[in-house]
Amino acid sequence: MDTVSYKTISANEKTVNKEWLLVDATDEPVGRLASKVAFLLRGKHKTNFTPHVDCGDNIVIINAEKARFTGNKWTDKEYVRNTGYPGGKRVQTAKEMHDKYPERVIEHAVRGMLPKNRLGRDMFRNMFVYVGSEHKQEAQKPKKIDLNEIIK
Repeated sequence: MDTVSYKTISANEKTVNKEWLLVDATDEPVGRLASKVAFLLRGKHKTNFTPHVDCGDNIVIINAEKARFTGNKWTDKEYVRNTGYPGGKRVQTAKEMHDKYPERVIEHAVRGMLPKNRLGRDMFRNMFVYVGSEHKQEAQKPKKIDLNEIIK
């Protein structure tokens, strides 16, 4: 009996091929940017994607201050946090958050699109967001990509 046998290949920490990618956030809607970056951080674009392994790429995002919101989200979207004390609820609009910490807007959006477990927290550490076009990962030689061409 001569049959072809196909084996399912499961990636692990040793067989994962991680790359460094550079993404420019200029004039990108925050939500669409975040969903595409989360897709790349998880590694779903790779043929050897394994859900329980961190097989995504390392991503550097530059020009975080130039990302944009559509519609009335600048005034209507609110970021809520709590200090831990009674009555310690703090609310910021997207405009206030963007003016003070533009990189946190993108970080918050991407974190919400990753798994809510240890693996998701590890994947989040593979993303670096910077205000302006300068970044600290020149030594890794990140490859500049256009998200609109990779993920439709």
